[in-house]
Amino acid sequence: MTECKVQKNKNVCNCSYPCSRKGICCDCLNYHRNRDELPACFFSDTVERTYDRSRENFIQMSQSKNR
Repeated sequence: MTECKVQKNKNVCNCSYPCSRKGICCDCLNYHRNRDELPACFFSDTVERTYDRSRENFIQMSQSKNR
């Protein structure tokens, strides 16, 4: 596996919640997967700020985008 590019990841991460996983995508994905959620990068900036990372919210956002 290649090295994690933490700084590059931080530069494109749209998560507004401060945490120790910011920029460490593998840790972020694992954290949210264990909670049956998706990380912030799957959501638009507006939806991300609600902190609702549920799969249901992702599906709803995706469906309304396609209308």
